[in-house]
Amino acid sequence: MPSRGDINLRDTPKVHEKIKHRQDTGKVFFSFEYFPPKTPSGVDNLYDRIDRMSRVEPLFVDVTWGAGGSTSELTLEISGNIQRYFGLDVCMHLTCTNMPAGKVDDALNAAKERGIRNIVALRGDPPKGEEWHSIEGGFEHAVDLVRHIRKSFGEHFSICVAGYPEGHPAGLLEGNLTYEQELHYLKEKVEAGGNFIITQMFYDTDRFLQFVKDCRSIGIDVPIIPGILPIQNYNGFERMTKFCKTHVPDEVLKALQPIKDDDAAVKEFGIRLGIDMCRRILHSGLVPGIHFYTLNLEKAVMSIIEGLDMIPKNQSIRSLPWRPATIDRRRHEDVRPIFWSNRPKSYISRTEGWDEFPNGRWGDNRSPAFGELTEHHLLGSGGFRSKEEKEALHKAYGELNNFSDVSNVFLRYLSGEVSRLLWSESDGLAKETMVIMEPLKWLNKHGLFTINSQPRVNGVPSSDVVFGWGGPGGYVYQKAYIEFFAKREVVEALLEASKSYPLITIFAVSSKDSELLTNAKNLSSANAVTWGVFPDREIIQPTVVDPYSFLVWKQEAFSIWTELWGRLYEKDSKSQQILRHIHDNFLLVNVVDNDYVAGDIFRLFDDVVPKYSLHDGELLANHVS
Repeated sequence: MPSRGDINLRDTPKVHEKIKHRQDTGKVFFSFEYFPPKTPSGVDNLYDRIDRMSRVEPLFVDVTWGAGGSTSELTLEISGNIQRYFGLDVCMHLTCTNMPAGKVDDALNAAKERGIRNIVALRGDPPKGEEWHSIEGGFEHAVDLVRHIRKSFGEHFSICVAGYPEGHPAGLLEGNLTYEQELHYLKEKVEAGGNFIITQMFYDTDRFLQFVKDCRSIGIDVPIIPGILPIQNYNGFERMTKFCKTHVPDEVLKALQPIKDDDAAVKEFGIRLGIDMCRRILHSGLVPGIHFYTLNLEKAVMSIIEGLDMIPKNQSIRSLPWRPATIDRRRHEDVRPIFWSNRPKSYISRTEGWDEFPNGRWGDNRSPAFGELTEHHLLGSGGFRSKEEKEALHKAYGELNNFSDVSNVFLRYLSGEVSRLLWSESDGLAKETMVIMEPLKWLNKHGLFTINSQPRVNGVPSSDVVFGWGGPGGYVYQKAYIEFFAKREVVEALLEASKSYPLITIFAVSSKDSELLTNAKNLSSANAVTWGVFPDREIIQPTVVDPYSFLVWKQEAFSIWTELWGRLYEKDSKSQQILRHIHDNFLLVNVVDNDYVAGDIFRLFDDVVPKYSLHDGELLANHVS
């Protein structure tokens, strides 16, 4: 099963090393391929899809390279962003057809600058409308590209090469080489520096398994990963198999013929076929994992993975509570302020220029290692992913006539009726939120608008499917934490009430102030609110509450009211006025209950909240002119 319990592998970014680790430990894996979309909205939607699919922890993903470098800039951009924001290692495709060596070097240097350590080296196809031809100073075959990468960049890159279980569809252009000759060409690519092989798509499982055995018989000993393309619809299947000259077994053709005009039935058959093929391949013991050609689609691939039981349902697969970036200089980062837990892309953007990252503890923010947290980052990182999403959120949130309407947006989000709040970059709630769902609803009903929270946890096994992280054999702990916006009267009453609860810490700040309202005695150090204890390792404290970063976060948190939510409405509308009032008059508050053993953070609110309820919408509407 896939597991980010490979936490030690954050020091080994190259994919072939991760594959070897899986082979050595007997854990199979899966990986995904994506291609650069043709439109900006398509790119935004692809990022959204990758974000969802990344939660099942593929070992790596790859991104294709357009013929003749036609998508080079976008391929580089998408590959770099996946590593930076989604914490996945990327194998970037690179083709050399009709490309001079200088352009290839430019691409490799650009990949290196973005922290990409893995290349799929292909000869590739010429751009549409052009014929293949040799370019002076260029490359004739993929093996030439592999040799060039090794000569120019040494071992910096892990190199994947392509294998063709049924022979190259173009016959290698040199004159219809035999199957045996093609195998020797593949061996030549491996000997030139190829670290592993991903195959062309196929539907004949027996031919693939024989291909692996034939490779082994001539001394090809690197991992061979089968490339699986789920059948999505009949026309696409027919077009792709003809283009790639793929052999389709008779039983597959016979099964498809009666249903070829029923897209839903074809897709369902494709899922069943994919499960059967992958199950046979994995049971053979000849491969360490499966590579899926997703075609930028999600349902079929995820259904096959679920059908193979490759997604653990009863154990955690997280290495940390948040997803680590996979660019080299961030691989040692293992602590972040909790405030950005729902907006990790924004946090990464803020700290983009840092040379070092906190390791083990957040520590003294005056240390030069921390750099500066940059100004708030909204658009492109948790803002509106597209015009369509903006319109959908407007419809879901509705027009605001009073504060009760605002409260209802938060309540409907907690109930699953609204897909996401703008304080989160992802859809849906964390599983752990369900543990404290009813108290959160109670707070929001009374006008404390919650944007972040976690329940207390006292020594849950690190493999726990809800709270676990860090790999098996450890125990994890959490202090209860709630972050919300509230009226000043509520905050002042909570600070007064906290005198009876010495283990509860409160920080609060308005949009206009730089001074904290707090009952904390010590403002010079961070408060760890999540930590884990593991065999043969130091205690890990991956999330903290830090006063300095809270003051930086508040800029972003308040801006969301007006610069994102407010942009859903007409200028100076009633809705905008209500949101501006909240921005100007409410405080951002976080509360930590340091009693992680027997504490009840919500007891602080029991007597205070009902006295200052915002549930009376008509009365509260009078606050806005």
